[in-house]
Amino acid sequence: MKRVTVLGATGSVGRSTLDLIERNSEMFEVVALTAHRDVSGLSAAARRTGAQRAVIADESLLPDLRDALAGAPVEIAAGMNAVCEAARMDADWVMAAIVGCAGLKPTMAAMEAGRTVALANKESLVSAGGVMTAAARSSGVTLLPVDSEHNAVFQCFDPDQAARVRRIVLTASGGPFRGWSREAMEAITPAQAVAHPNWSMGAKISVDSATMMNKGLELIEAFHLFPVAAEQLDILVHRQSVIHSLVEYVDGSFLAQLGSPDMRTPIAHALAWPDRMAVPVERLDLAKIAQLDFEVPDPERFPAIDLARAALAAGGARPAIMNAANEVAVAAFLAGRLGFLEIAAIVSDTLSGYDPPAPETLDAVLAVDAEARAIADRRVRNRVR
Repeated sequence: MKRVTVLGATGSVGRSTLDLIERNSEMFEVVALTAHRDVSGLSAAARRTGAQRAVIADESLLPDLRDALAGAPVEIAAGMNAVCEAARMDADWVMAAIVGCAGLKPTMAAMEAGRTVALANKESLVSAGGVMTAAARSSGVTLLPVDSEHNAVFQCFDPDQAARVRRIVLTASGGPFRGWSREAMEAITPAQAVAHPNWSMGAKISVDSATMMNKGLELIEAFHLFPVAAEQLDILVHRQSVIHSLVEYVDGSFLAQLGSPDMRTPIAHALAWPDRMAVPVERLDLAKIAQLDFEVPDPERFPAIDLARAALAAGGARPAIMNAANEVAVAAFLAGRLGFLEIAAIVSDTLSGYDPPAPETLDAVLAVDAEARAIADRRVRNRVR
């Protein structure tokens, strides 16, 4: 049996991971589950899976978790240090699905402990790519990408032929507003932005998809995951979300991974790797789909991609600043404090006003992140609506 830990067990990716584990309980033993504040979801998952340990990140909720798991043979803990301890526990495989920079320390803890890490937290590599890849090399751990795009590349990229790869093409659905004019986009509401046409995701990543910032983050993530130069990374809008990414080789061949838009497919690939497992997803019917469309993303309506390319080209602290400012701006938009088109503007303003030295440690990355968030928050508060 494969011993597994799920960091962020009550989020969208965490729930999908547990769905697969519970459907194949004879294959997996659950070591630890963590959540930020969802006591009910965490305690129910711990009981269903027979988890050895359940950890709630918000320490004030420890009594609630203790009550919810009264009588269950589950170790209980709370706080970020406890989350990191759960990441270090003796598991064969750790799902890193904590959203945002909150996932940085636990993901690093899992790698330093030598665990195979399934990475669903793109912000980790965006903010601390150099630090994290160095830690992975030092520990000799395997990073398995779970984002559908990077998992697709992972399946198509031949590491023995890396020098023969011409480019990687990440596909994007374009989100719910791909056909909207910039004028119409000014009135977009949070409810509209989280209603993704193809994928079922959490609110933050749904907004990132709507602004196409998720593709910018994925460009940076791909740069750290695969041995290619920044100029070898491209993006195509593909509204059907059937082709999840492509790898082009120097002979003109494209290798692509296709599948229904269901996160359980890439999760299952990482969970069973290097084997494969059956997944209860809708089977792809190409005849029914009939056609596959592609277009180049519009930088005028979706400036986040160019912001990300510039941050990747500049390197240093720029990607971490961009990611932190985006998280602040998205939260403000979801709270009704910021307009949809102002999200990218806040990111651009923050990048213009803060340029620290390149962070070389995780603590330095977190310091950059904290300062960038403070600057972005001031930009939000000072912005005239």
